[in-house]
Amino acid sequence: MKAYILFQTDVHKTKSSRVCFGVFSTEEKAIIAAKENDLYSCQSEVVIIECDIDKFEEL
Repeated sequence: MKAYILFQTDVHKTKSSRVCFGVFSTEEKAIIAAKENDLYSCQSEVVIIECDIDKFEEL
């Protein structure tokens, strides 16, 4: 089973600038949430990472 983690980051997409905004069951739900909450802007980027549930790894 997969989970999709929604992050907002700077335009350079550095890991240190990531802010987590939620975990979703589908990528489409994550995109809708990002649009509804105005996470897309000229000064920031949205990153959605697909992860396996019940698996240990570094994000």
